[in-house]
Amino acid sequence: MIVVTGGAGFIGSNIIKGLNARGVSNILVVDDLTEGDKFANLVGLDIADYMHKDQFRQQLLAGRLSGVEAIMHQGACSDTTERNGHYMMENNYRYTLELVQWCQQYKVPFIYASSAAVYGPGPVYKEDPIYEAPLNVYGYSKYLFDQSLRKHLGRLKAPVAGLRYFNVYGPREQHKGRMASVAYHNLRQFQAEGHVRLFGGWEGYADGAQQRDFVYIDDVVAVNLFFLDHPEVSGIFNCGTGRAQPFNDVAMTVVNSLRLDKAQPALSLKEMVEQKLIRYIPFPDGLKGRYQSHTQADLTRLREAGYDAPFTDVQTGVAAYVRTILNKER
Repeated sequence: MIVVTGGAGFIGSNIIKGLNARGVSNILVVDDLTEGDKFANLVGLDIADYMHKDQFRQQLLAGRLSGVEAIMHQGACSDTTERNGHYMMENNYRYTLELVQWCQQYKVPFIYASSAAVYGPGPVYKEDPIYEAPLNVYGYSKYLFDQSLRKHLGRLKAPVAGLRYFNVYGPREQHKGRMASVAYHNLRQFQAEGHVRLFGGWEGYADGAQQRDFVYIDDVVAVNLFFLDHPEVSGIFNCGTGRAQPFNDVAMTVVNSLRLDKAQPALSLKEMVEQKLIRYIPFPDGLKGRYQSHTQADLTRLREAGYDAPFTDVQTGVAAYVRTILNKER
């Protein structure tokens, strides 16, 4: 049995989809469906069982779990604006620590979600403590566990792989609200208002030219499954494309994908701005000094680990994502 925590969430449910595509269905989903909207992500997926995260933790600590082949730990509080440090550390740090200790005791492979938030403002995004300076308690919760893992890498009894996700986008994220991807918000905003709003220039960047490493969910799933297939590899690895692209690229691809759906010609960025299909708002004072204006994953360690597949660029991934949403809503 493979355990996927956060299995009803964005990345977790897509991992289950990826496992199902391999013919794997003996999957225990661990999550919290108190707010039940996430159930939609499990519809159509083939799983063996569901367990609430607290019940799972109790079963784990009591030694009542058996037959576990691997744990793919995606469950966490992912709200980067959450200020309750106790809640964040209990959910993201302590829970993960208990899981990895259990996995070490019973020699079970453990793959978990870390985050590019550990790097803070950058500008170097390389898996090394000298480049890590989280700006919020979410980032710190991920950072602290990564630090804990580093102390034990040389004497592990079972493989552990931590994946530092950059800006992930794609299907099954609709429940995330304001924490959903830029692509999702751009799409919904254009559908509702007929235009997309982006931040204006700041820190030397032109309007909408701040850059992030936007990574398509299918690539994230592929990286997770790679580590599932390669239990000989342990460590902390970036999970991004290795290429920073501006927010303008995301917005343009969303708008042109929607135009294509209506048999309208594609427009350039200049044309979109002139037609006010893309509009820029002043950079918020509250984000100054607390915002990543440029992120780009250093993929050296991931490539050295043997993962050699190419990553999807924004133009390809966002266009596919828009088509998926439109087809589902027809």
